[in-house]
Amino acid sequence: MTGITTTGTACELGEHGYITDKARYLARLRRIEGQARGIQRMVDEEQYCIEILTQIAALTGALQNVAVGLLEDHLRHCVTDAALSGGDVAEDKIREASQAIGRLIR
Repeated sequence: MTGITTTGTACELGEHGYITDKARYLARLRRIEGQARGIQRMVDEEQYCIEILTQIAALTGALQNVAVGLLEDHLRHCVTDAALSGGDVAEDKIREASQAIGRLIR
């Protein structure tokens, strides 16, 4: 956990918002893993720098898409659930989501 001391919301009990799309996320992450291996192979084979950079940009974009999807699921599920609970739980989840957004935009 991230230091949240209040318990009882669905997310804190392991019912994460992405769970309904878990298979889709895993498939996307496997493709990303394959892309990373492809980039390693390109470097090993000493391919042209610009081609490698193009693949790195594609990989970065794919990871960002996964991150945005997870963030949307978190906001729709965990933050909404916490907001309905109110009080410190809501404040903690909003702060947690804001920090996650901050990490993503760096």
